[in-house]
Amino acid sequence: MASNSIKIFTGNSHIEFARAVAKRLGLELAKGVVLKYSNQETSVTIGESVRDEDVFIIQSGCGEINDHLMELLIMINACKTASARRITAVIPCFPYARQDKKDKSRAPITAKLVANMLTVAGANHVITMDLHASQIQGFFNIPVDNLYAEPSTLKYITESIPDYKNIVIVSPDAGGAKRATSIADKLDVEFALIHKERKKANEVSRMVLVGDVSGRACVLVDDMADTCGTLGKAADVLLDNGATKVYALVTHGVLSGKAISVINQSRLEKVVVTNTIPHDDKKMMCPGKLETIDVTSTFAEAIRRTHNGESVSYLFHTVPSN
Repeated sequence: MASNSIKIFTGNSHIEFARAVAKRLGLELAKGVVLKYSNQETSVTIGESVRDEDVFIIQSGCGEINDHLMELLIMINACKTASARRITAVIPCFPYARQDKKDKSRAPITAKLVANMLTVAGANHVITMDLHASQIQGFFNIPVDNLYAEPSTLKYITESIPDYKNIVIVSPDAGGAKRATSIADKLDVEFALIHKERKKANEVSRMVLVGDVSGRACVLVDDMADTCGTLGKAADVLLDNGATKVYALVTHGVLSGKAISVINQSRLEKVVVTNTIPHDDKKMMCPGKLETIDVTSTFAEAIRRTHNGESVSYLFHTVPSN
C-alpha cells in the first residue's frame, strides 16, 4: 500500500486500538495533537499535510464521551479545511446510539443529532461496528459501513467454548433476538430468549425465559454491556432453569457504574467483550472472568478495502487473517 496516500489519525479515546489498526496496515499513526485548554476547550493540531489525502480518523464513543465526540468533530473539520480528499470517521462504538427513537414524549433522537454533526463537520464516510439499531445508518446522508462482530464471535465460540455444538444461544431481550438467531443458525444450535420488563432505564424488574436450556451451557449475546445488571440477572434465570454454565459475549463493553462488582459477584462463567472500548484496567479488577476479542483486523481490512475501492461486505461473514 502506498503510505503517502492514506493517513490515520486518532483522538484520545482509544489510542492503543488506533495504533494496532495502523500497525496491521503497515503504517504509523499520522502526527496530530489533541489537548484541552485550562478553560476545557478542545484544541486540535494536525501535524502533517493532508492535502488530497485519504484520511481516516479513529475515535470510539467511550469514556469522556462528549469530549471525545468534540475531538472527533474538530479533527474532521481541521482535515476538511486542510483540503483532505476524503475523510472517513472510524467510530468502533457509536456514541448516543441508544437514543435512536422517540420512545416517550419529548424524548430527543440524539443519535440523529450526532449523525448531523458528523456530516456538517465534513465527514464523507463513516465506519462503525454493531450499531445499537442498524437503522441509524439511515440518519446519515453519507455512506455508513456497519461492520459486524458476529464473525469474530463465532470464531471465539468454536475455538474457546467446550462442546459448542451442544450450547444454547440466548438473547437477553427481545431486541437482540435477530442477532442471537443469526448466530444460532450459523452454528446450527438451539436458541432461547429472555423477556425482560423494565420499570425505569438501567433497572430490570422481572425476567421470563422462553425456551429450554436444561442440561446445557448457554451463551448470552448482546451488542452492549453497560452496568451488566441484565447479564447478571439473565445468568441467574438460566442457571435456575437448569443451564450448566453461562457465558456472555458482548460487542461493546461499556462496563460503567457497578459493572465490575456485578461481574465478579455474578454466576457468569466468563464475560467476553471486543476491544472497541478500552477495558484493560477493568480486566485487572476481575481476573479470569473478563476476556477480549480483538477486532482491529476487521477495522484494518475495512480501511484498506475502503481506500482501494473494494467491497466491504466480505467482512460481514469472514474474520480477516492479517
